[in-house]
Amino acid sequence: MTASAPTQHRRRARAEAEAQADTGAEGNERLTAITGALLLVLFAVEGVTILQLGGLLYWHYFFGFLLVGPVCVKICATLYRFARYYTREPAYVRKGPPMIVLRVLGPFVVLTSCAVLLTGILLGFAKSETVLGLPMLFLHKGFFIVWAGAMTIHVLAYLWRLPSLVASDLPGARRMHGAATAVGGSALRWSVTLAGLAGGLVFAMLAAHLSSAWR
Repeated sequence: MTASAPTQHRRRARAEAEAQADTGAEGNERLTAITGALLLVLFAVEGVTILQLGGLLYWHYFFGFLLVGPVCVKICATLYRFARYYTREPAYVRKGPPMIVLRVLGPFVVLTSCAVLLTGILLGFAKSETVLGLPMLFLHKGFFIVWAGAMTIHVLAYLWRLPSLVASDLPGARRMHGAATAVGGSALRWSVTLAGLAGGLVFAMLAAHLSSAWR
């Protein structure tokens, strides 16, 4: 009886350590969901500006630059999970990887997102359709088409989970949904999301005037 007490204590401590580690994996998933939900709204607004670039070109630039901050947060959170999983961190291994199709698609989503934003930024600062001899406007449009296809599949795969993940991380979620849905670090996750949005907003306010060169 006495000899088994230390063993039980070690098992309990190990279980508590694993639960705490799993909380980190869950927190990463929720940060990804929060930034994903924010990006869906911003992408929708940016999509509206594409319908009438002649009259909404300033806002196309503004929201394009604004997207840079949240996209960076989303990519960093995703790459962090990727790194933790493939370095065999137990909590992330237990959570498991995305479906094989989404794992293959993921790099395309990241690379095309970066390509669309980068070509758009270069078009703004260069104020020319070509940069370093490259047809930047053509590349911007081409990358956008590829990105839109990859992103559509990505969004459809995850959209059904977004509401519950975001709602469970809102302030007061513990009272509304119970302690089981609460994951530590909620304030940090929202702070990181807002910091990314604020960074994008500053960039947009400083650079959106570049659209005047295209009028």
